[in-house]
Amino acid sequence: MIAADAGSSLRRLIRPSMRTAVALALSTFAAGTSLAADVYPSKPVRVLVGFAAGGANDLVARAVTTRLSTRLGRPMVVENRPGAGGNVATEVLARAAPDGYTMMLASVSSVAMGPAIYKSVPYDPLKDFAPVTNAVTVPTLLATHPSMSVRNLKEFVALARRQPGAIDVGFPGFGSIAHLAGELFKRTANIDFTLIPYKGGAPALSDVMGGQISAMMSVMSTTAPHVQSGRLVGLAVTGAKRSPALPNVPTIAESGYPGYEADGWLGFLFPAGTHADIVTRMHRDILAVLAVPEVVTQLENVGMAVEPSKSPDAFMAVIRTDVAKWKKVVQDAKIPLQ
Repeated sequence: MIAADAGSSLRRLIRPSMRTAVALALSTFAAGTSLAADVYPSKPVRVLVGFAAGGANDLVARAVTTRLSTRLGRPMVVENRPGAGGNVATEVLARAAPDGYTMMLASVSSVAMGPAIYKSVPYDPLKDFAPVTNAVTVPTLLATHPSMSVRNLKEFVALARRQPGAIDVGFPGFGSIAHLAGELFKRTANIDFTLIPYKGGAPALSDVMGGQISAMMSVMSTTAPHVQSGRLVGLAVTGAKRSPALPNVPTIAESGYPGYEADGWLGFLFPAGTHADIVTRMHRDILAVLAVPEVVTQLENVGMAVEPSKSPDAFMAVIRTDVAKWKKVVQDAKIPLQ
């Protein structure tokens, strides 16, 4: 009995000590993780871009990271990893350590469209990433050669109805925003035209400028300068708003199809599991860079609209919506999975 009482007393003495030790350990861990976020970054940050140097994605990444390096006091190293419409770089990000030292300027094509158009991708767009912020929206422009007998979207639709499938519309990249924006418009307007894939914007532009194809859908940075010069006719913008690069060209929604919207976007992601303090810090600093007038002008001049997310959660909501939207477009269009 005495031994039992002694054991009981000993346990009563040990339990508070254990609770204290556990509390101390937890507080030390919390302090350590907070400290890790406070001193971030302590070395260069790698920024993946899923497309080749010199393109629209690369331009945005470098415009932001150049000034971001100054704010953070550490180099931001842009690493171009082109392939599979951005899917190669996106896979690299998904497998990277969630330590805040690998991020990506991701696109709607790899995050929301790739999973819709490929039988499988080696990442889950809703589970494998920690969204930071959208950077820009990238509307697509439907443009035609001046020799084509249309000068607005209404006339384009009328011609497509008179000659189903006869209009050839080039686009860069299978599964790109231009591709799926075209498929969505065909169903929205209940018309048929032939979408022709090219390996990039340049060869599609060459063919439409040379009259080999009637029209093309591509990002503003490819076609806007030629519309401005009169060498192409801009019919409509696919995004929710007119482009600052071509303010006189209406949206498809304005042209008689309310509710139509096909905006591309480029935004920053970390791997899932990245410390929330690091995500918040990067969100704050990227928004500060995107508010610099020179940066805004630089991006608007190539047809992009600077539209950062109010919070990482707001960007996650955009991703979630687009994953569902483009999956439905691919299914409705009966596009064979790659």
